[in-house]
Amino acid sequence: MPSAVKIRAARPEDVDDILQLIVDLATYEKEPDSVKATPDLLRENLFGAHPYAHALLAFAEDTAKPVGLALYFFNYSTWTGRPGLFLEDLYVTPTSRGQGTGTALFAELGRIAQEKNCARLDWSVLKWNQPSIDFYEKKLGAARMSEWVGMRLEGDGIARLQALAPPS
Repeated sequence: MPSAVKIRAARPEDVDDILQLIVDLATYEKEPDSVKATPDLLRENLFGAHPYAHALLAFAEDTAKPVGLALYFFNYSTWTGRPGLFLEDLYVTPTSRGQGTGTALFAELGRIAQEKNCARLDWSVLKWNQPSIDFYEKKLGAARMSEWVGMRLEGDGIARLQALAPPS
C-alpha cells in the first residue's frame, strides 16, 4: 500500500463527504438521479444504535477531503457456516485512480474480513465497467461469478410480497 494513501473508518462528521462520494459514484455509473440517501439516513444507518453498514474512507497525502469510499456490510453464508463481507460500493475519485487508492481500500477490507473470520468477500460490478473488472481480475485475482444473476425487489415489489403471505 502506498504510504501516500491513508484509510480509516468513517465517522459521523464524515456524512456529507460520504454522500458526495455516493453522488459521484452514481454519476459515474450513469444513474445520478437514483441517489435517495440523505445525511440523516446515512447518520442513522452507518452510525446509529444498530448500524446496517460500515464505511471506509481513503485520503491522499495532504488532503482533508476523502478521495475514496468503500461501503460494506456483513452477510452470512449457509454453505460455509461463516459470515461474509459484502462490498456494496467502492468509489475512487478520477484524479486518484491508478495511485493505489482502490488497492489500499481492498487491503483494509481484507484485513477486516480476516479479523471477522469471513469466508468470502463479495461485490458486484457493472458489465460495462471494464477498467474496474480488469482491476478486480488482474490486480486482486478476483473470480467472476458468471453463473449467478442479480435479482432485486424495490418499493412496491417489496410491498406486493405481503399478498403472497398465507392467511393467518
